[in-house]
Amino acid sequence: MSTRNYPELTLRGLRAFVAVEETGSVSDGAKRIGGSSSGVSQQITALEEAVGAKLFDRHSRPLKLTPAGQMLQAHALKILKAVANAQAELSEHNLTDLPKLTLAIIDDLDTSLTPALVTGLQTRFKDCFVNAYSGRSDHIIELLQQRVADICVSANIPEDIAGFHSIPLVREPFILVTAKNLITNKQHILEELEQAPFIHYSEAIPMGRTITQHLKRVRFNVPQKFALEASRSVIALVAQTNGWAITTPLNLLDAERFISEVDVFAVPFPAFSRQLYMISRALELGNLPNHLSEECRHIIENQVIPRFANIVPHMSDVIKIIKS
Repeated sequence: MSTRNYPELTLRGLRAFVAVEETGSVSDGAKRIGGSSSGVSQQITALEEAVGAKLFDRHSRPLKLTPAGQMLQAHALKILKAVANAQAELSEHNLTDLPKLTLAIIDDLDTSLTPALVTGLQTRFKDCFVNAYSGRSDHIIELLQQRVADICVSANIPEDIAGFHSIPLVREPFILVTAKNLITNKQHILEELEQAPFIHYSEAIPMGRTITQHLKRVRFNVPQKFALEASRSVIALVAQTNGWAITTPLNLLDAERFISEVDVFAVPFPAFSRQLYMISRALELGNLPNHLSEECRHIIENQVIPRFANIVPHMSDVIKIIKS
């Protein structure tokens, strides 16, 4: 009596299956795992032959699991989690021979965070070449998604968050920065701001878009005559035009040399804030992102926060470390 040789379940196939289920399409699933649509389709077909049943309802958009697919999903997640845990433990040993690591740090923290992190990494991995980029949040995320960077610190997180590991580091409020002595009466601060030039972050960057959206929410409409990307330029123009801007403590630190020419206040309308994250691709670097996130928190708590408290004493406690 002849026996039929059925395809075996493979980790590659299970990863493709989970990616398609979570994204709802073969093409998006392929993008998530860095493969081709045809390759993912072949993996799904092989899985269906292995289990002897269809796993997806091909007529639904997005794709939906069949009862057999729902049953396989529960097992697939358990298997992939067990494999990920094993890989993480093994990678801890293998990282001692890490040949190269590329960081991408939001430019607000570049001068205060990058040197300390790079020094710590070279102490930890003596033969590792450490490369570092800095830039705005959206560009940094692109570097991570394009595999140019291995780990990044950003105020943005990838839209396809399932393929990445994001660790919250710090939360900071948006603050008001005005030219020196621009505000003469804090009881009428909004009226005084309406009469002065508003120096805006360009809406081409996430910072500018966040500020614009909040001003719309609180219905504070002011004409925009200037839009810049760099914090140093924004704060310098605030001082030169007798104007004002909305920024954050970390961005103000980036323009520290202008601090004697400006005043700093809490925003005179409902407060808003942003968070910074350490982000890495999931399952690739073991516990290294967790170790680096602790180092980041230590640097921010012991170096960055005291530096801001020194230049803006009345806001010494506004930057908050997010504990793991």
